[in-house]
Amino acid sequence: MKFLKKLGKALLGSSKSRKTGKSFQKAPKKGTAQIAQKKVTKSAKKRLAKKAAPRSEGKTAKKKAASKKPTVMVKEALAALPIAEVTHYFPHVNAAVLKIKVGTIRVGDKLHFKGHTTNFTQKVASMQIDHQPVLIARKGDDFGVEVQSRVRAGDRVTKI
Repeated sequence: MKFLKKLGKALLGSSKSRKTGKSFQKAPKKGTAQIAQKKVTKSAKKRLAKKAAPRSEGKTAKKKAASKKPTVMVKEALAALPIAEVTHYFPHVNAAVLKIKVGTIRVGDKLHFKGHTTNFTQKVASMQIDHQPVLIARKGDDFGVEVQSRVRAGDRVTKI
């Protein structure tokens, strides 16, 4: 709609040169004392209100726009992205080796394991890197975690 308005302004001139908003009116007949009153449209009222309102500083307006938080849908989409992948599974101790692709995983985080035949959620009780207990694992780390159910190499892991 805005494109059509701009196109009309370019072809017919600006809307300020017109006497009315959308349609042309016939000029009053000569010799009559009638004066044509201008129609005040809603858009004209808005323009007048904007001119009358004090302008805010550009910096504060930019800060307000930058401080807006992502919508709920964006957060849900980002949460659905896998942050790690199962590389190995040791059935005799029910432990899995995960490789982190994005972000970090801490003790106490809830992880969702999803694969072809795998679909469960569990809380991380403990983690180990090279048989040493750790509290945080970062991007690129391979770490071991005890799992409640069987997982397979290639299963995706998301943080909830």
